[in-house]
Amino acid sequence: MGNPLALAVLGCLSERPMHPYEISTTLRSRGKEKSIKLNYGSLYSVVESLQRHGLVAPQETVRDGRRPERTVYAITAAGRAEFEDWLSELLSVPTREYTSLEAALSLMPGLAPGEVARLLEERCGRLEMELRSERAAIDFSREHGLPDIFIIEILLREAMLGTELEFVTGLARDIRSGALGGAKTWRRMHELLKSGLTFEALLADPVHHLGEEGRILAFDHVAPPDELRS
Repeated sequence: MGNPLALAVLGCLSERPMHPYEISTTLRSRGKEKSIKLNYGSLYSVVESLQRHGLVAPQETVRDGRRPERTVYAITAAGRAEFEDWLSELLSVPTREYTSLEAALSLMPGLAPGEVARLLEERCGRLEMELRSERAAIDFSREHGLPDIFIIEILLREAMLGTELEFVTGLARDIRSGALGGAKTWRRMHELLKSGLTFEALLADPVHHLGEEGRILAFDHVAPPDELRS
């Protein structure tokens, strides 16, 4: 419980009883695999977990021709209540998302500024391609009369991609121009490291090597007092 795929399973079964394969094909036909990580093996595990928690229950076993028997599951009253409560919480309560981009940005001083700018510009190219794809999907859906409620997650992805592209484009530009605060010190630090100075030696006297901005680097590598750690 907590796996978005479990929520998607409950959502499908709230429409009608289904067997796991039908749940999978329903989610894929609606393009939900772009929003929820979906594979057939994990789907079975999720259904079993939901059954153990009393949120779904086997309804019948069916056979289609020579195919193996399949168990059809139905949502229980507890499952329907869980679906509504869980969905309501996800819609109303913001949660902290630890994205790979955020992690990378927090560690980007480990690479030289020019290299980071180059990599971010490369990312921008990929973001532009994704953005064009999402906008094409939106245009196609609207041209065929599909209401926005059925593509709302695509609209969210479009907005998030657009925001990320704008941010990353500006960041790469500011790194190259030196407009980003601390960029001068960052560049000088990598020049010194490339010349053979060790990072330990740089930290031993950062002000000498980097000027007054080096004090920030020294503070960043000092262990915080106990009250801050707690």
